Amino acid sequence: MENIKDKLLSGELVPFIGMGVFENTTAKDGSTLPYDSDSMILALNNGRAMSQRLMYEYSRAAMSLEQRKGREFIVQMTNHIYSSKEYDLPFIYEYFKEIKPKYMIDTNMDDSSCKVYGDVEHFMITGTSRISAEYDRFIVYKFDLASKEYKLSDKEEINDSIPILFKPMGCTLPQPNFVVSDADFVDWLTEAMGGYALPPFLKEYKKDKSYMFLGVDFSRDTFRMVAHEITLGLKDGIIVTKKDELTKKENKFVDMHNLEVVNEDSETYLKSL
Repeated sequence: MENIKDKLLSGELVPFIGMGVFENTTAKDGSTLPYDSDSMILALNNGRAMSQRLMYEYSRAAMSLEQRKGREFIVQMTNHIYSSKEYDLPFIYEYFKEIKPKYMIDTNMDDSSCKVYGDVEHFMITGTSRISAEYDRFIVYKFDLASKEYKLSDKEEINDSIPILFKPMGCTLPQPNFVVSDADFVDWLTEAMGGYALPPFLKEYKKDKSYMFLGVDFSRDTFRMVAHEITLGLKDGIIVTKKDELTKKENKFVDMHNLEVVNEDSETYLKSL
């Protein structure tokens, strides 16, 4: 792709960031941050592995922990994983901090992408699940430069005059709210298919765009479904992955969404641009 920076600034190219960008990220206390499903499960379960059935995907393991220890335990543990540690901003976020893409999707649940836009006014949309008050599975915030805080905003206010950060799986800010367990994903995806996971503006804005998938693992059904719903109507895109060979389901996803596969790690790829 040519003119990557210009396309990011115009919103024609949209970064879609996953957990893999945290590989090799070490917190100041020497601990590592989750960068794949297995390491996320270990983090949620105090470093202990779970049964092979539960180790299949972190959402399944989180559901088991939620059933045994309660929903609040999962929320607190997920928040603890990111909020209790001090760590430098991974390179991918530093890269985008210099550019400030017009629209960015970040499926990670920490505040790294918030720091990308920390010195400019922007909208942040965070995903939510299992709420009975309404169908919408998102909360809209606007970043106030004067107070450096996120303030609730109305979904009808969203426009592209300022950057838009979409965190579909939730965020530690401004208050911990996450889509992390099987029940969360089932609810979010069900409403997404009904058109309630994105604000009205984004439903149209997301179409005919190119997407750059960085650190996203599409070997499991969950995130392929999440990505499909969020990018519905896309033009094309690229998947940057270190995998030498994709699974049959991954290749089907690539073909269906007109994606190019780049066999590199995300940091090396961005440095080469």
